[in-house]
Amino acid sequence: MRFAVVGAGAIGAYVGAALARGGADVTLIARGPHLRAMQEHGVRVESPRGDFHVHPPATDDFDAIGDADVVFLALKAHSLPGVADRIGAALAPGAAVIAAQNGIPWWYFEPDLRLESVDPGGRIAAAIAVEHVIGCVIYCSTEIVEPGVIRHIEGRRFALGEPDGERSERCARISEAFRSGGLRAPVETDLREQIWLKLIGNVAFNAASALTGATLGELGSRPEMVGVLRAVLEECAQVADALGVTLPVTVERRLEAGFAVGDHKTSMLQDLEAGRRLETGCLSGAVVELADSFDIPVPTTRALHACTVLLDELRA
Repeated sequence: MRFAVVGAGAIGAYVGAALARGGADVTLIARGPHLRAMQEHGVRVESPRGDFHVHPPATDDFDAIGDADVVFLALKAHSLPGVADRIGAALAPGAAVIAAQNGIPWWYFEPDLRLESVDPGGRIAAAIAVEHVIGCVIYCSTEIVEPGVIRHIEGRRFALGEPDGERSERCARISEAFRSGGLRAPVETDLREQIWLKLIGNVAFNAASALTGATLGELGSRPEMVGVLRAVLEECAQVADALGVTLPVTVERRLEAGFAVGDHKTSMLQDLEAGRRLETGCLSGAVVELADSFDIPVPTTRALHACTVLLDELRA
């Protein structure tokens, strides 16, 4: 199978490097110093499971998508509307698109509902037909140490699933390619449950971490903060329940799992410190928009959302 990784940053370059190590034909699409470093020296991965180095092709040309059987979208959710047209135009007719964004993905309610917080104006849905899409929930933490060098911190799980829950042949083949590269890629028949399990934690932990500068472990060090986070998780769980989603673990267990990660900065805090835009729309923004549609009060989530949006705007 031929893969193209669009947005080969920390997660994308790690996935692309793992796939290449497993024997897949991979092209990385990136930009800036990180792209130049990968073109010259390849990708070096530093991991507690063993370091490795590969040198797949790397480019900034979106036309490289046209040769791919599978396109792995590792872009931040807020970056996707601006390039969706280019991605859609370059896709081969039968190509699969692995949507690996955080939060509620644009395809979640297709074709019945569009969330403005996730897909403003419906640009993504119009450009990338849902028939191309394979959902993905990432349980993996990585960071760019320097251009071309990725530190894998923890996690290798990339849950995959068709939007309609079918166990498809293409999902099985992609899962096998991931496993060959040392990753875990279970095929789920109910990916929406996994989406919400990760989402409720991201809505709470990411925002609180960015606003305070605290690591996940530090967020659990004060009872008052634990209470705030618990309130957010409970509010998000109510919205999930209104959609018919039953979370596989309790709110308390989800809290404990977050704190147990320890001395780790959330992706939102890393983005803040690096001067990058914050992912708010697909996380707290989507929950607030859905809560409003069901008339569910989510005061704590709404407050955190307002704070992180303002924080992002003030740095722009």
